[in-house]
Amino acid sequence: MDSASLPPFVVALDDSDTVDDLVDAMALRAFAAGTEPWARTRQLNRARPDAPLLPAGGTVVRAATTGPRSTWLATGPGWTLQVTRWRDGSVSLTVTAETDAIAKAVLDDASRDAEAPPEPDADKVTMGFWHCGARGGARKSRTIAVDPWPRIRRNYSAGPAAALEELVGLGPDDISGRLVLLHGPPGTGKTSTLRALAHVWRAWCQFEYILDPDRLLADPTYLMDAAIGRDEDGDHAWRLLILEDCDELIRVDAKRGSGQAVARLLNLTDGLLGQGLHAMVCITTNEELHKLHPAISRPGRCLAEIEVGRLSRAEATAWLGTTTARIGNDGATLAELYALRDQLGKVEHRDGGKVVGLYL
Repeated sequence: MDSASLPPFVVALDDSDTVDDLVDAMALRAFAAGTEPWARTRQLNRARPDAPLLPAGGTVVRAATTGPRSTWLATGPGWTLQVTRWRDGSVSLTVTAETDAIAKAVLDDASRDAEAPPEPDADKVTMGFWHCGARGGARKSRTIAVDPWPRIRRNYSAGPAAALEELVGLGPDDISGRLVLLHGPPGTGKTSTLRALAHVWRAWCQFEYILDPDRLLADPTYLMDAAIGRDEDGDHAWRLLILEDCDELIRVDAKRGSGQAVARLLNLTDGLLGQGLHAMVCITTNEELHKLHPAISRPGRCLAEIEVGRLSRAEATAWLGTTTARIGNDGATLAELYALRDQLGKVEHRDGGKVVGLYL
């Protein structure tokens, strides 16, 4: 980058800015001037601590470390590269260049052999977590622990377990509808189901958890970011957006703004927006099915519509492995069973109304 060929570089700063804010601005100088009109970005989720993250022949011209973030700016013939490394091991690389071929080559060179292999743990899966930031959709990748499906199948009553078994067994060639609807009372294991499903489908479907579904469905730019994904999100054939506990958005009596959100959701699953996208949406809700907007569960739209309910009294007793627990005639939720199990392991002594105890 020849600084003499660039127009004057003016940045307004105040006492709220930091040195890495200035590096962020400088990284865009040649792109804004038009001398490097091509830009590419890549995300590394597990960068090796000793990875140089610098192409051959590159020169670091600025570097800053503030809190959990270290960022530096490097230049070379016809390109500018900004690298940002976070304390959790994730790295973002953004390059601007005179041609797209140069941009791609710089990214490939800077990231070559930089990412550590995934940990060999069969009970973990990598998921993306999205929120709406100041510049649109922001994504962080995290590896989470899961209980595989065979281990948790017993947590569900016979009907839902059979339906979930069928869902878990689907592959990319079996996808018809684009909407997965899990509904039922709180504490019945809907989230556990999603973690297990992400584990089973991990080879062909990237799971993306939306932290703010109301913002996603209200902001078209954010929606497109999450639905289409980016190069750094992986090379999975499909992606599934998870919208948990969005009852207010999909109820039959949704307000006008929520009604528009439902329209965007439906357009993503089987409208024009959904055509050509290998994207699915999973909605979890505590509402009963008849209280939801009828368009949500229209035939042909849902890949799966499963009510995850309480275990019957017999199933709950079998789950606990004892008949001494007090289980009502209407059975119990999974959360209630875990609480009962913990209570059964609690030793108590009552003396004058005082309770002294500990968990074994």
